[in-house]
Amino acid sequence: MTAVSRLITRLGCIAVCAAAIASCSSTSKGNGGAITKVKPYHLQPLERPRGIDPAINFERSYRLYGAVTLADQLEKAGHYYTVSWKADDRTQPVTVRFEYRQRDIGLTVKVRETQVDTVKGSNVSEFSIIGTDYSTDGPITAWRASLVRGKELLASAESFLWN
Repeated sequence: MTAVSRLITRLGCIAVCAAAIASCSSTSKGNGGAITKVKPYHLQPLERPRGIDPAINFERSYRLYGAVTLADQLEKAGHYYTVSWKADDRTQPVTVRFEYRQRDIGLTVKVRETQVDTVKGSNVSEFSIIGTDYSTDGPITAWRASLVRGKELLASAESFLWN
């Protein structure tokens, strides 16, 4: 193995480790709820998946459903986050808050919220940062998902790079 090929191998390993760390999250159980999982997905329509795993191909097809032209596909490019969560008290509504930072805007924090009026045993909320939000401000570098009731924080989960 030559010195150049060793260097390329090391750089490849560093890139894989950096991608794995960026997607890691710490889930937590709070004083009234829990975020059990945050599943990120980064859709890049111009890149074809290299794996033979059918789940990877399905996720891409699911997110691109209805996009016929290349312009339609580029409008759906971006980050998708699926937040799975539970709340102990199901009688009152819960707000799921998703805060994130993007590459081109530095430390500015953007917020998306959705209010869930009928809370079930297990719940799922989806957030998508696509289209012009993604193309003008760049990819997401860090995120935090929170369950809030009124001013009370029930639970939160954040990516490794949030702080």
